[in-house]
Amino acid sequence: QVQLVESGGGWVQAGDSLRLSCTASGRADSIRGYAMAYFRQAPGKEREFVSFVSRNDYSTDYLDAVRGRFTISKDIVKNTLNLEMTSLKPEDTAVYYCAAGNIATRIPGGYNYWGQGTQVTVSS
Repeated sequence: QVQLVESGGGWVQAGDSLRLSCTASGRADSIRGYAMAYFRQAPGKEREFVSFVSRNDYSTDYLDAVRGRFTISKDIVKNTLNLEMTSLKPEDTAVYYCAAGNIATRIPGGYNYWGQGTQVTVSS
């Protein structure tokens, strides 16, 4: 069993940066042993893939709308997943969720564990 606790959301203006963090507990090697991802959900919309980092080779993938602006990474020492977000836009406004699973995928159903979500609001 893995518990994911998110932090780092907030209210910013367009063009600003934020870093989201997702700390895993329950297993000492949680981040190392799972594929990790971020999804987001805006009001009235379905949950949307943002980025993942794979379990074994740490390869990454990004939603086209955030590619070049967001960077996902695993901090093995701190057992934390990070999402660095730069050049934020109002359309990035959403609740952001981290997730852990066995296979890196863009499909939410492919992940077994989820964080509680953190709100990111970007004003124009």
